[in-house]
Amino acid sequence: MENYTFNSFVFTLQLEGLDVSEESRLAAFLFILLSYLFIVVANVGIAALIFLDQRLHQPMYLLFLNLSVNDVLGNTVVLPRLLLDILRPPSDRLIGYYECVLQAFIIHMFNTTSHTLLMIMAFDRYVAIGNPLRYSVIMTNRMLVKLTAGAWGVALVLVGILLGLTIRLNRCRTFMRSIYCNNAALFLLSCDNIFINNAYGLTFTVVLFTASIGSMVITYTKITVVCLTSRNNTLNKKALKTCSTHLLVYLIMFLSGIIIIILHRFPQYAEAKKIAAVLFHVVPGILNPLIYGLQSKEIRKYFSRMFSSNKVLMSS
Repeated sequence: MENYTFNSFVFTLQLEGLDVSEESRLAAFLFILLSYLFIVVANVGIAALIFLDQRLHQPMYLLFLNLSVNDVLGNTVVLPRLLLDILRPPSDRLIGYYECVLQAFIIHMFNTTSHTLLMIMAFDRYVAIGNPLRYSVIMTNRMLVKLTAGAWGVALVLVGILLGLTIRLNRCRTFMRSIYCNNAALFLLSCDNIFINNAYGLTFTVVLFTASIGSMVITYTKITVVCLTSRNNTLNKKALKTCSTHLLVYLIMFLSGIIIIILHRFPQYAEAKKIAAVLFHVVPGILNPLIYGLQSKEIRKYFSRMFSSNKVLMSS
């Protein structure tokens, strides 16, 4: 099949998948399954709480709601299918081209939106700490809607161009060397010249990481200056708590992504790259609700009241 050109959107692709031995297959399946269940329950639970509780309708929590929705969406498009592929023989790990493009689109949206949302959250923290008296004037509902729409909109445009450049290519292969669909694996199915795809993909990555890292450096430098010049211990404690939480979430996401990029340059570590690709989805999805949810006094109070009520009901 390698000698033919496929221009249809309905032909079938074969995914390489994870190479899991018979002895470790059950352990890998249970790890991914339990991770996915926790990600869905924790993120959906916190997102529902923020949505339903009027007291949590504040910019910081509403932005975290977006992050939770993004985590659930990104993991749902990857992990359930990965679970099925672990149980299937390699020859049965098939996916339609249209479904593969859709999966790649959502995965890249998940990756990009994680950066843009955390950039906005950094701006929110700076305003809260640097201009506390004007916070409610600056971070209005209208401003929050604009920032949130911008985070998703920028990702939509960038990823739309990324996949659009790939869809235009003729395809002459059907085997994808990847555990799930992504842009690089898709354009490597083509025998056309992929210089434009490589150039745009590299530019996309450089611009996104530069903007992301740059915004964090600038924001936290300004926050540090505010804390050093202020003698308000309450303000400094608040800054330390909220900023350390946000920075930890960002570092987890950044390191998870950068490991994949580094391993991509070393083909001999192909299996390690596959494991890193799984952990890129699993680790932030698990830790984000724990870090942000449990660090929030309001959310902790809610769960404390809920568990206290359950204990009373059980005892009665």
